[in-house]
Amino acid sequence: MTTAVPTEPLPQILLLTHGGWGEQLCNSLRMVTGEIQGVTEIALMPVDTLGEFYQRVEAVVKAMPYGSLILTDFIGGTTSNVAARLSADYPVAVICGLNASLLLEALDRRDAGPLTDCVADLVDAGRSSCLDVVAHVRQLQQPQ
Repeated sequence: MTTAVPTEPLPQILLLTHGGWGEQLCNSLRMVTGEIQGVTEIALMPVDTLGEFYQRVEAVVKAMPYGSLILTDFIGGTTSNVAARLSADYPVAVICGLNASLLLEALDRRDAGPLTDCVADLVDAGRSSCLDVVAHVRQLQQPQ
């Protein structure tokens, strides 16, 4: 008799952005990766009140499995402030500074387990993806 090993649900990724550019980021990444599962975006629009946005985000966060991640566009804005507040009540991590490299890294790592366990590595991945391209190319062209 074979016993099924219970598996944890795949951590989800929630993108919180001003104006909805997270959806466009996902559309662009699909050109590289193919279909992307388990990523949701909630756009903060100019017509939204803080209360309305908070309620929409909380409704999604409540359903996210343990170890999930919220990625926001920038620190100090409504998107990050709402995410930080919700992280006090729900088992999610929050990282601001959303970019393509950060999202790709999070997608790669979530198969290994909770994204809440690798926040520092994800922050490093996002940070290290910001480069002076001209200086980087020049360095690559230098003889070794």
